[in-house]
Amino acid sequence: MNIIQQETICALSTPSAMSAVAIVRISGNKSLAIIQSIFVPKYFCDYTPRKVYYGNIKDGENILDEVLLTYFAAPHSFTGEDVIEVACHGSLYVQKRLIELLLAQGACLAKAGEFTQRAFLNGKMDLSQAESVADLIAAQSRSAHQLAVKGLKGEVSQTIKVLRDKLIHFAAMLELELDFAEEDVEFADRDMLNRLIIDIDLEINTLLNSFVQGNAIKNGIAVAIVGKPNVGKSTLLNLLLKEERAIVSDIPGTTRDTIEDVIVLNGFTFRFIDTAGLHKSEDIVENMGIERTIQTIDKADIVLWVIDARQVQNYQEEYLQLFANLDLTQKKVIIIANKIDLVENINLDNNIIFISAVEKKHIDEIENKLVEFAQNYENINTTLISNLRHYNALQKAKDALHSAKQGLSAQLSNDCVAVDIRQVLFHLGEIVGEVSNENILGEIFSRFCIGK
Repeated sequence: MNIIQQETICALSTPSAMSAVAIVRISGNKSLAIIQSIFVPKYFCDYTPRKVYYGNIKDGENILDEVLLTYFAAPHSFTGEDVIEVACHGSLYVQKRLIELLLAQGACLAKAGEFTQRAFLNGKMDLSQAESVADLIAAQSRSAHQLAVKGLKGEVSQTIKVLRDKLIHFAAMLELELDFAEEDVEFADRDMLNRLIIDIDLEINTLLNSFVQGNAIKNGIAVAIVGKPNVGKSTLLNLLLKEERAIVSDIPGTTRDTIEDVIVLNGFTFRFIDTAGLHKSEDIVENMGIERTIQTIDKADIVLWVIDARQVQNYQEEYLQLFANLDLTQKKVIIIANKIDLVENINLDNNIIFISAVEKKHIDEIENKLVEFAQNYENINTTLISNLRHYNALQKAKDALHSAKQGLSAQLSNDCVAVDIRQVLFHLGEIVGEVSNENILGEIFSRFCIGK
């Protein structure tokens, strides 16, 4: 797009906290002039791009700090504009005063995400790649980091581009037919278009179905710990989290609400949720907790179903009793028999993990099962969608595609089919920013930190 921004912006790009080093970033066509007014190099400095210069920042007649300065000339910079990065000491006073000096020389304080927004507007990256920058910053596990890196490299962008390119040719042919409507000529082969729509519909379905995996990797795989009261769910949660997160008591019904916390195992994030025991109760508050348990199971990727090892022979009947009205076919259910310390003879079952939460026995087997499940998510050889905005746009594209297919089947006029095809292209274009509006951009970039 190569949008020339009028204002030169500045912001702290590292966290606002005391540290060894902090980085202040400046972007805009006045970046060099502004920094030259307060930077005094200690050695020869001709501001050659991509070289580091050592010198002092002046604060009137005084020296504020010794800094390292790097200049990136447009368009070869993150934003596509002239960019200066100043590495100063991490004193809170130095950070604050340096920003004040830049503002006094004519810079403006950057808004949240404005550096990345300028990179998008200046054609340095598309919108899905820009969103991956935020995902990369927020990544708290190896798997989330790898997913963000793939997005930043353009994996989603390339997939969407292929889909759009396939449709653009036929869209152009349909539009051409409209221009020659009176001549009754046909440029777009209807059978080929119908086959193309079927193929693209399958590809969009694959992307939509990948959202479950992508969202789980990005935000953490949801693990619900469920079972009857007093089977050791809260004790197990505390063991997995390695802290006293849930209240443990022999009194049934102690956990009346869901308790959630996050851990990282082998580079994968898991969101563990301890739930109220599943049973019949006349207590109104307890029943509310049980209802939330059912909702939690519905949203979970993995269900850790904890049973009492002393009643393991009845687990199939208990399964039907507790989960009769729930659909668990799309979930990984791991059966855990707790309290083996209270059983003399155990009849082992390969479908069950036998543990003692009190004696902390065999907890690693549960962790191994969780990691194994997560690795299956990660090993899917397809583009993963993890962004809800992308998911919604793909769903709208799919709906428009179905309308186009129905229009072809009903032999509707070219202009009706062309409208639906345009809508498909529009919604696919929304994902990468081929079509956008200020409200969408404002919402996306407002979630970024100020210095990015």
